[in-house]
Order: sequence, then structure tokens, then C-alpha cells
Amino acid sequence: MKKIILVLAVLPFSIFAADLTGTWKTEFDSQIGQQKYTYTFKQDGTNLMGKASSEANDQKREAELKEGRVDGDKVSFVEMLNFNDSEIRIAYTGRLSTNENEIRFTRAVGDFAKEEIVAKRGAAVAASNPEDPSRRPRGGFGGPIVLGPDDKAAFEPAPASFDKVRADVAHGKLERVDYDSTTIGAKRWMEVYTPPGYSPDKKYPVLFLLHGIGGNEVHEWTRNGAANVILDNLIADKKIQPMIVVFPNGNASTNAPRGGAQRRGPGNGGDPAALAGDGWGKSFENDLLNDIIPFIESHYAVQAEREHRALAGLSMGGGQSLDFGLGHLETFAWIGGFSSAPNTRAPEQLVPDVAKAKQQLKLLWVSAGNKDGLINISQRTHAFLKTHDVPHIYHVDDHAHDFQHWKNSLYWFAQNIFK
Repeated sequence: MKKIILVLAVLPFSIFAADLTGTWKTEFDSQIGQQKYTYTFKQDGTNLMGKASSEANDQKREAELKEGRVDGDKVSFVEMLNFNDSEIRIAYTGRLSTNENEIRFTRAVGDFAKEEIVAKRGAAVAASNPEDPSRRPRGGFGGPIVLGPDDKAAFEPAPASFDKVRADVAHGKLERVDYDSTTIGAKRWMEVYTPPGYSPDKKYPVLFLLHGIGGNEVHEWTRNGAANVILDNLIADKKIQPMIVVFPNGNASTNAPRGGAQRRGPGNGGDPAALAGDGWGKSFENDLLNDIIPFIESHYAVQAEREHRALAGLSMGGGQSLDFGLGHLETFAWIGGFSSAPNTRAPEQLVPDVAKAKQQLKLLWVSAGNKDGLINISQRTHAFLKTHDVPHIYHVDDHAHDFQHWKNSLYWFAQNIFK
């Protein structure tokens, strides 16, 4: 009797993967408010191509998808976001449902924010219910705006043309400055504003002004935020004293020669992974304290005491300003966060010693727009400061997470420092 042996080939599941070709739609709450997306996929084996079309805040955008791959029920691709001449990776990693009509994605916007979203095949989807915790962005990014009685303006809107170049006033100077960063072991650069009539024979206070995650030392505060114009006009109107303003690059893993962020440096212990993954955090904090401030004080006529040193910023830079400023009250006396982002530490970490903060702070500024999906970060900071009687200015105006709020905040913040 002959024996019949059957050999069953076990094939990879990916061979039997569903074809994702077609349109998929989703709506979700994010750090910039409600977003609507349509993904147009074309699948070729395990390769996934296509485009993403999105709508947010009445603005539409389209981007080609990159690095798309389907591996069994696993789906991944990258969407590139161009923001203020910088490119941010939006990485999607997800799983296809058993009925093959839904993909549950984790959507990571750089190292800044993550959202859990669900894309559905072919049909429109209902908007996320903001009261359903399972549909809220993970980690508290964005989401519904709930205003309270304290969420009101401390100042009037800035006057018309406050951010416009005036022919009747003197103008300060903007210059690119290169410096050696011992923190990352490479040369970096920043932009420096010196006021009209700057003289090395006079000493000036210094404001360090930080940008957001989508900007850099050139393209945000001076190009889009008109910071130098605002300061020129305020100085001309004698509303502020002349000051030096420093615009560093707040990401210490960039703005260096290729590979520079991987070099060993005394400020980071020579750990390349720490540098690459924490350019906005400890690496930049060390760069600011150990490299930027000493450079400015050795190359410019500045008053080198904490009472003459301010730190402020917008969005990601606002969080950095609160984190680093309140963490180094021996260095900064004037601190401001404009619509600070979720990188802002919890209030108990920001102000671990309430008595010390009360004694040393000259000004603590917290502000946001009442249409900003990140206002909860400023709200929680204000609530803690109020509960513990830490003096501060809390300013909520009628803007969103945008330059209208940031320029107005700079206009009033500048008038309340160095007094």
C-alpha cells in the first residue's frame, strides 16, 4: 500500500492581504482643531501609494504619500507636511479590521503630537464625538475647547499697524550669528536683533525669543511674526526700552552640519540617541544655558544679570520657555509662554518651589487664544498658579493657535518686561 504524503505550503499572510486601493475617509480632533481627511490609496503587492487630501480651519492641503507598505493587516505610510519652509513627517501606523473596511491608525506628527484615528473605506464618516474619551487625541493633544470665567483678555487688542513697517521710525539690525555649540559638538547659528542706535558703549537687557515646532530661527518670529518690526515701533513710541533680542534654533538636533547632532559633546554625555530624540528638550536647554547665553554676553553689550534676561516663546517655544525658565530662576527673571504646546511640563513640575517662584519672578506670562485647541495647557498652568497665589499675567484673546495671538502677545509682553 502506497503512502501518500501531503505537503501543505504555509504562505505568508501578506499574500492574502486585502487590496486597499480606493478612497478612505476620517475626521478627528487634533491640536489645530477638527480635521477632515481623504486618503486615495493604490496598492501594488505590499507597496502602498497615493495621496492625502485634508481640510482644517477652512484650509485645504494635498500631499503625496511616501514609504507606504501593507504587511498582512498592518498598514503604514508617511505624509509630509510643509510648515513655514520646514518639513514635518506625519507617520501613520495602523491595522486593518477583520471586515476590511476600517483601519485604526496612530498618527504621529513629528515628535510633537499623536492622535488615534479611524479611517473608513469609501464612505463619509461621522465627526468624532469630543465627549467620547476613546476618540480624543492620545496624550491630551488638542480636542474640545472649554472656556472658563478666567479665560478673558488682560489687554486690549494691539492697535492697527502695530506690526507694519513705518517709514518714520529708525530700524534695528538683524544678523545671522554663528557660534560653537559644545552641547552637540558642532557649529550652529541664530538670528540676533540689535535695536536702533545700538552702541557697544551701552549695556542692554536681552530677550531670548523661541519659535514653534514648524519654524526655525529665521522663518518664524522675524519673517512671519514681524518681531523686529513690532520692537522697532514700540521703541520709537517709547513704550519699551531698547533691548537685544536673540532668536535661536530651538531644536538642537538640527541647524548643524550633516551628522553634527550625532557628535559627542560635554553637554550631553556623548549619547547620540539622546541628542537625536531630545533636540527640543534637554539638548536645547543645555545649548541655551551653556553656549548661547555665554556667546551673547561675550559678543554683545548686554546686562548679564538675571534681572535683565527674559525668555519667551510661541507654541513649542512657549513650552520650552516655561520649562527652562521656571527651571532656572537663577538665570531668568522674566518668562512668557504664548499658547504653549503639550511639551509644557505639568504645573507641579514647573513650579516645585512656590515660595522661590514668588520671590524670584519679575514676571510670569501665560497666554492663549480662545479658539486654540491647545488652550487647556495654558488653563492648567494658570489654575495652578492661581491656586498657589503665584503672581502672573493670564491673557486669553479672541485668536487661535496663530500669529495673530503670538504677535499681540509679544506686543504686550515686551511692554511688561525690564521694568
